[in-house]
Amino acid sequence: MSKIAVGMSGGVDSTLAAWLLKKQGHEVFGVTMSVWDPDSEVEFKGGCYGSDEPEEIARAAKAAAQLGIKHVVIDLKAEYKTAVVDYFRREYLAGRTPNPCVRCNRILKLGLLLEKTRQAFGEFDFFATGHYARIEETPSGRVLRKGADEKKDQTYFLWGLSRKQLDNLVFPLGELTKQETKKMAIEAGFPEAAALPESQDFVGGDYCGLFKPSECKPGPILDMSGKEIGRHEGIIHYTVGQRKGLGIGGLEGALYVASIDAKRNAVIVGTKKEVFLKSIKIGELNFTADNSKPLKAMVKIRRQHEPAAATVSPPENGVCRVEFEKPQFAPAPGQSAVFYDGDIVLGGGVIL
Repeated sequence: MSKIAVGMSGGVDSTLAAWLLKKQGHEVFGVTMSVWDPDSEVEFKGGCYGSDEPEEIARAAKAAAQLGIKHVVIDLKAEYKTAVVDYFRREYLAGRTPNPCVRCNRILKLGLLLEKTRQAFGEFDFFATGHYARIEETPSGRVLRKGADEKKDQTYFLWGLSRKQLDNLVFPLGELTKQETKKMAIEAGFPEAAALPESQDFVGGDYCGLFKPSECKPGPILDMSGKEIGRHEGIIHYTVGQRKGLGIGGLEGALYVASIDAKRNAVIVGTKKEVFLKSIKIGELNFTADNSKPLKAMVKIRRQHEPAAATVSPPENGVCRVEFEKPQFAPAPGQSAVFYDGDIVLGGGVIL
């Protein structure tokens, strides 16, 4: 049997992951990362980054005690601020829509957290999380696969993991549905965890507190010809593809955010047809498949997007082009594009 560290948040997924591994006979201990800055002047709750972190840590410690396993807390406040919070702010101020979960998973949760845990508590064989994803052994190495529960699959947020990281990971919930997880958790004696509301990403949806009033400058809303047709209250409030909240009335037909020009502090809008694109560029690439030749793949450009057939070109100067068979609605710069072959993740990158 193996010695396995389990990332525990106090929620039902990570709690059941630890329970399953212990039931299998592994030597298990829980690890929780602390990222919230108690001196922060803003108030967030319900996300990964929030003032309710002490309550989450207490729930994780309680679950570990009930499981009869050791539990440790690793301080990653400074690293989280640099890798996630500062990145999030920088991207929005540049007119892009960031994906903080991808950065957190690759750099912190499945990166620095493992390193600091080893430094403090010695070696372990694997690190496990409650993600709904699977890892498969192949002749060419481990590959990342979608979780059995298509609705809960979290591979969209895991595309940035390296082969080395995959070699050290375990996803005990990969073959389960969310409902099966809750049912098993109740039967295992964790009804409180099963009853918790679904956790939200990052700051729980309302991120405006991360920006100073001086960073939310009003500016023009322009149509595709450059004509000013309205005013906005700051580009951080907008993302490509957005329709609601534009504050533009008296026009024929619905308009959507087509692009954001940070240099001009302008939001450009167009018709729905005008925000469909057939080709996009991708940077910050990570591949687990051979990318020396054009790659046929199903490409997902946002969490709720239905993967679309496309050809991914070989990288050139760290950038590749994705050509869709059919135009796709509003690819947003800063968001992730993830490449799939069936349920296998071939790689991914950030939309430029």
